[in-house]
Amino acid sequence: MNVLSGGAAAAVVKGVQAQFERETGATIQATFSAVGQMRDQLLAGSPCDLVILTKQLVAQLVASGHVAAGSDRSLGLVRTGVAVRAGAAHPAIGDHGQLAAAFRAAREIYYPDPGQATAGIHFMNVLKALGLDQELKDAFRPFPNGATAMAAMANSSEPAVIGCTQETEINYTQGVELVGSLPKEFELATDYTLGVCSGAREPELSARLAQLVAGPASAEIRRQGGFAF
Repeated sequence: MNVLSGGAAAAVVKGVQAQFERETGATIQATFSAVGQMRDQLLAGSPCDLVILTKQLVAQLVASGHVAAGSDRSLGLVRTGVAVRAGAAHPAIGDHGQLAAAFRAAREIYYPDPGQATAGIHFMNVLKALGLDQELKDAFRPFPNGATAMAAMANSSEPAVIGCTQETEINYTQGVELVGSLPKEFELATDYTLGVCSGAREPELSARLAQLVAGPASAEIRRQGGFAF
């Protein structure tokens, strides 16, 4: 089974993988990265049985015929949050001024692709709203996806680091800690949704995997990671 998924759902897929492979005898080959990149791979013809992207992108793929109509299911909502390295002091981020001060205090700022990743696109808009997109550009450390960005931040030798991405990618990455969600005026809650691809080789197996990923079997994994449903 080939899965193309946004990084926010990586731990969910991995969390049900052993059960699925044990019960079906099929194996899962999954790729996790920015949702825009995963969408582009599907459109370019990459093998895909199950896709997990934002609700909006999956709806577009249903409309274009790439995802089977009626197969879409929500995994839940994921908020965008701020992270620091594990053990570091948590800065105040409760309002516009506090958030700006937290970013100004950092020597390195880690975040996902501002062109293809949901959180990266949003974070860049937040920086522009704060008037920091030019002032702090020397501190910017963009990566292809949030999980990669958080792993790099965890391994940085710079003492003053901060990051922003989907809260699931923060919670699932060792070496970093969630400070909290972006303040209300900058809040972003993304509905991650799966769909069975129209070109799936084994539609019934794909539907079975979809049930594990979005159903009761993964509910606790999703809750612990930061999905709200």
